[in-house]
Amino acid sequence: MRTQTTDRESIPELPNRLGIEGIEFIEYATSRPQALGQVLEQMGFRPVARHRSREVTLYRQGSMNLIVNANHEAARVELTQEGQPVLSAVAFRVRDALKAHTRCLDLGAWSVPSHAQAMELHIPAIHGPGASRFYFVDRWREFSIYDIDFNPIPTVEVKPPALECMGYFGVVQYIGAQRSADWLIYFEHMFDFTPIPDEERYGILPKGKLMRSPCGQFLWQLIEPEPWMDVEDSGECLQRIGLGVKDVAKAVQVLKARGVEFVESSRLHPEDRGALTRSVLGSVAFELVHQD
Repeated sequence: MRTQTTDRESIPELPNRLGIEGIEFIEYATSRPQALGQVLEQMGFRPVARHRSREVTLYRQGSMNLIVNANHEAARVELTQEGQPVLSAVAFRVRDALKAHTRCLDLGAWSVPSHAQAMELHIPAIHGPGASRFYFVDRWREFSIYDIDFNPIPTVEVKPPALECMGYFGVVQYIGAQRSADWLIYFEHMFDFTPIPDEERYGILPKGKLMRSPCGQFLWQLIEPEPWMDVEDSGECLQRIGLGVKDVAKAVQVLKARGVEFVESSRLHPEDRGALTRSVLGSVAFELVHQD
């Protein structure tokens, strides 16, 4: 009689106690939604729906949802400096939003009060770096949060295809000096992110600390200020979005034809691992990263 044995060298699955399954949406807050919208459309995003009661627009391309929040009553919109857009929120797809939110509160996170109006969905959230927040969304398959809170824009394609198969690769977060260890512990403790060894790099800027989400679908990068910077002026915030593409050089060519400008430097090689768009509106930049 033969008995089944276990593989001693099998790799155990990483913990994913919140049930994270990717990014549902990323949000910009701005008092200049039209100007930001033009930038997003150059990058291939299309406005597909508007919020029923607030000045909030849903942009989309491929699997990526991007929210532009210009609601004048939102505190994070009021905090934007001279209309410069800021990355104000990241929503994680989870199996159970209430359980994920409750677990984070038990671990010490600060809850964000809900301002949902009648007939609107309550999306639980916790405070993130600066004035940002992390949302938890469990309605993203057949039935989504946009089916309740948004009205589709007439004659617009609801699911526009992505340019060069672009998708969310990750988020870059600026942190305070000597704060890498604190934030690494936070993301490991709160979300079960896993640090990536320093020798394993992605993109074009070999700085900071990288982490992989427990679902393996996106990365998170922490970058401290340079030693010569004024530490008091280098606040902590969500800085930019990383977009994964199969062919960086081709994606750069396509986007340049649409009017997108890229940072040209001897240190940056678009045909290699990645490329960085020039910052526009004072704060909006995207990083293209090679992704198989």
